[in-house]
Amino acid sequence: MKIAQIAPLAERVPPKKYGGTERMVHALTEELVKRGHQVTLFASGDSITSAQLVSVYPIGLREARVRDLYGTNIYTMLNIGVAYENQRKFDIIHDHTGTLGLPVANIAKTPSVFTLHGPITIEHKKIFQALNKPHLITISKIQGAHAPNLNILDTVYNGLEMDDYPFSALPKNFLLYVGRLSPEKGVHYAIQAAMYLNMPLILAAKLESADQEYFNSFIAPYLSSHIRWIGEVNEQKRNTLMSQALCFLHPVSWPEPFGLTMIEAMACGCPVVAFNKGSIPEIIRHGKTGYVVNTIDEMIDAILNIKNISRQYCRWYALRNFNAKIMTERYEMAYKKVLGKT
Repeated sequence: MKIAQIAPLAERVPPKKYGGTERMVHALTEELVKRGHQVTLFASGDSITSAQLVSVYPIGLREARVRDLYGTNIYTMLNIGVAYENQRKFDIIHDHTGTLGLPVANIAKTPSVFTLHGPITIEHKKIFQALNKPHLITISKIQGAHAPNLNILDTVYNGLEMDDYPFSALPKNFLLYVGRLSPEKGVHYAIQAAMYLNMPLILAAKLESADQEYFNSFIAPYLSSHIRWIGEVNEQKRNTLMSQALCFLHPVSWPEPFGLTMIEAMACGCPVVAFNKGSIPEIIRHGKTGYVVNTIDEMIDAILNIKNISRQYCRWYALRNFNAKIMTERYEMAYKKVLGKT
């Protein structure tokens, strides 16, 4: 098949540090190329790919300090426009830009598939119902459960190439959080648990300007030799931390549709303790790869019992259920299903 992949421009593909969507797009694109498909990737010019790369901007927009990073900035709209302008070159277009690419895709002649990387809000439902020609893919079952009237084709769990991730059966005595320092990520709950248990906690996380007030009020006052914020780290450093951590804390306070860091932590043998929100119960196998909890007290109890979790099983489970090959096979099936309808 001739396939276009339209990535967000916020980060390079794959990302240098933070960037879950871009990491997933990279894994999918590389696996599709391995399977003999002709893939064109529309992404930032510094992207690393085996596919044909088409770019409207030389580097990721966050690195370039472009305003309205995830919105309708001129470069993102140009990226989408160039991709659909070349639609006749492709059998199918796989769009990862959310609602931004939807108006163009709705009138395009080449069929398109949209992976929904974020939550489906009331506003999203309205636009997806009005512009309903593109086929939608959810990244967890719960994500689309409350939107049954949308043109949802299938659910495909995110997957990554994680065979070479480091693994350690003998962790060190520290807790780990990786992601963004934002209210919906619930980082303050991780801090509360670590302080109660008097255990070291490493926050390998990025801070955006929109979250500065949250950081000043709920994070900064508690930073110490035990609660350390080391900033945003690259993939190698992050994976090393995951392989060494006693457990990975994911105390989200919103219905997160997936959460790539959880499967990466498990691939490194690191059990995950996460709040029972959104897709969490679909990703973590409670009592086997970590614990799904409802309160801070339950999180503390889970950490105290984390040595009951087999780190070898965590790795096996992640590599078996969330690998790039399985994800790509499911997307191939989705593409064929769409093309069979046209």
